[in-house]
Amino acid sequence: MTQEVLNFERIRKAIRYIGENYKAQPSLEEVAGEVNLSPDHFQRIFTEWAGVSPKKFLQYISIEHAKRILKEREATLFDTALEVGLSGTGRLHDLFVSIEGMTPGEYKNGGEKLSIGYSFAESLFGELLVASTGKGICYMAFADERTVALAELKTLFPNASYREQPDDIQRQAVAFFQQDWQNPKSIKLHVKGTDFQLKVWEALLKIPMGKLATYGDIASRLNSPKACRAVGSAVGDNPVAFFIPCHRVILSTGLFGQYHWGRERKIALIGWENARTSTIATTTIP
Repeated sequence: MTQEVLNFERIRKAIRYIGENYKAQPSLEEVAGEVNLSPDHFQRIFTEWAGVSPKKFLQYISIEHAKRILKEREATLFDTALEVGLSGTGRLHDLFVSIEGMTPGEYKNGGEKLSIGYSFAESLFGELLVASTGKGICYMAFADERTVALAELKTLFPNASYREQPDDIQRQAVAFFQQDWQNPKSIKLHVKGTDFQLKVWEALLKIPMGKLATYGDIASRLNSPKACRAVGSAVGDNPVAFFIPCHRVILSTGLFGQYHWGRERKIALIGWENARTSTIATTTIP
């Protein structure tokens, strides 16, 4: 386990502890002790990972903060030109992601003629399994267990041919987590989904980093306000973690809800994005 993955596991454990004990308002010393670190060491690695102190991070993942973001959604939620107060630079990654659905033949035959390359890579949020066709990323998942993640990929495309081999498409996606998250190159997704699923995933792409939406918001966006349950299923079936940002969909109460790759990871993603966008908005001079 690399130091980066180890640090995230500690942070995930800390988030779980805080979530289970938030009513007691645990101190920095108590949380640090839960992950077997001194308070100073915990504060340092947490700030290095999140970009803000544990105390500030807690503000970003509170229900009250989530509710405030939801109240602002009417003005900003689906603004595809959002630049978080920057003067023409620093557009967030959502604007660089596009979706291409599989052809009907590829969808029906389980990827019979598809050649899929895949690789495992480290990220700020744990190990990733990234898979691609010649057209783009077809699958990306947090791989807490490699065999499980790979089995899920092969379930999506049971008739495809597979090779464990990184390519430029995969490297480009992983680079977002490892270096320039603010100005990534264009990323294309080549995914398998029904027409409805594709519409839901395209709607998710329009939720800016640092913002949140509810299942009802997405359903209304698709002119199907009564389809919240169907929207929830499509969100849960998202095959590309992070780049199709299903983690930004929460309950209307402000609760974060569940996540295919773990609730603590979802909370970490939301807090990390809030820290990044808030830092840019407050430190950049127009």
